[in-house]
Amino acid sequence: MSVRLKVSTVGNRKSAKQLVFLHGWGVNSGVWHPLIDILKDEFRITTIDLPGYGLNHHQLPAPYNLQTVAITVAENLPTNCVLIGWSLGGLVAQQIANIYPEKLKQLVLICSSPKFSKSSEWPGIEPKVLNFFTQQLELDFSKTLERFLAIQAMGSADARQDAKIIKQAVQKYPPSSSVALAAGLDMLQNIDLREQFKTLSIPCQMFLGQLDTLVPVDVALLVQQLYSKVTIEIIVKGSHAPFISSTESFAKLLVKALI
Repeated sequence: MSVRLKVSTVGNRKSAKQLVFLHGWGVNSGVWHPLIDILKDEFRITTIDLPGYGLNHHQLPAPYNLQTVAITVAENLPTNCVLIGWSLGGLVAQQIANIYPEKLKQLVLICSSPKFSKSSEWPGIEPKVLNFFTQQLELDFSKTLERFLAIQAMGSADARQDAKIIKQAVQKYPPSSSVALAAGLDMLQNIDLREQFKTLSIPCQMFLGQLDTLVPVDVALLVQQLYSKVTIEIIVKGSHAPFISSTESFAKLLVKALI
């Protein structure tokens, strides 16, 4: 059964380019507002809260996993769009690109990866860190979210201010579902899309933050080995949320990368 998600669309109605933004774990589409304010005069922009998050906090496909989330989001996409996914949203975007490449003009990944969990041959988040957040989520919902938001801002010259901006944006929307949060951590810990990434059939642009502690820049070379046509931009002094820490400069990089 199709799930109709609430979406928000703003910007230049006459623009030939449709941009769709997918947020990361623990947050919602509010994180995009500073960036959208810069881009909306030039592009038609749609933001979609992932199922279980923000405006769609009551929409929970069953079972709740990457496949069902990707299908649900894909059913609500405008045609021929540039799909832009940050962090966990990038995993969802990759899955959509695998299943429905005909829906997309371009895939853009911001501080995202085909595989988030660190292993002997792949840099990423230490499994024990993800285990810790999974355990803490059950014990103290609010504090766990706050800690994760702080990690996302680490590396930024204004880390405290960035974390505050993210937190304020999140709090303007309804709280996320505990089901979606727990499933999202499971995705970050266990999903591996490296084989699917090899078979991408649409242009892919990736942005990585030089100071990102969640998706290290070391993944760049490995990603290019998977799919030689991916274009990667390393953001100097960038954190896990470069569109928050350096909104204007990131907007320029993004516009330049769009096809």
